[in-house]
Amino acid sequence: MTRVRQSRFAWIGHNEALVGLLMLCPVFIALIVLRLWPAGIALVHSLTSDEPGGGFDLATYSYLFQDPTFLNSLFRTAIFSIVINPLQILLALAMALLMNQKMKLDGVWRTLILLPVVIPQSISAIIWGVALRPDGPINAVLVSLGLPEQGFLTSTTQAMPSLMVVVSWVGCGYWMTFLLAGLKDIPVSLYEAARLDGANRRQQLWNITLPMLRRPLLFVLVADTVANFLVFAPVQILTGGGPEETTNLIMSEIYTRTFVYGDDKGGAAATVILVAVVLVVVLIQFRMMRGRGA
Repeated sequence: MTRVRQSRFAWIGHNEALVGLLMLCPVFIALIVLRLWPAGIALVHSLTSDEPGGGFDLATYSYLFQDPTFLNSLFRTAIFSIVINPLQILLALAMALLMNQKMKLDGVWRTLILLPVVIPQSISAIIWGVALRPDGPINAVLVSLGLPEQGFLTSTTQAMPSLMVVVSWVGCGYWMTFLLAGLKDIPVSLYEAARLDGANRRQQLWNITLPMLRRPLLFVLVADTVANFLVFAPVQILTGGGPEETTNLIMSEIYTRTFVYGDDKGGAAATVILVAVVLVVVLIQFRMMRGRGA
């Protein structure tokens, strides 16, 4: 019996790669069935003509790039991402730097910052929707201070900034955890040596902290970009793409086109375009960060 066990352990020791692959099989199967296979179907469907015997056809893509509503959703998504990505990363970095310092009740502060992360986005959106209503508590506070009521989600100029606040409230604490983990990995001896050389806090941040955080920052930048391109629940719950399509982000447009208007081919083509745009943006980010020594 002992020899049999030893032989089994020896087999496992010599076949670690095979054992690891077997353990990852469920993940690979789920990835193929739930991600790659539907994506392949959407790509083929968007490139196939509706005519009998359907062949290769780019008519759907041509139609989308002439559709003002779809082009507006791409433009709004680009503006949304350009503004909110650096905003969230800067806030997450600031909170990570603060939480990395020795302070009283740091566990309580971390819990409060991470609390929005554990709340589903749909619940967070509902809470903010109540708070930002014309007769909600935020406007009540403004009125009590002698300030005029604000439209927030019903205003064409305030709806997008309000949506950014909601999404950032959920996301900043999440991204902070990755940056905080990166800060914990920086050797304390580097800061001690810098202080001995007379470096102040700003110089330590610029010459030690940021260079050592390049990899965590790259991960957060890419993941945050993808997440903001795919924002859906807050938009659908709070504004539905309105008012006057000012918050009609690409995911909301894909949902409306596919499930409201029944244009599944247009929805599939819009999804392919979205994936292509995200891939291009992420590749550019990788190239820029790698060029800076990441």
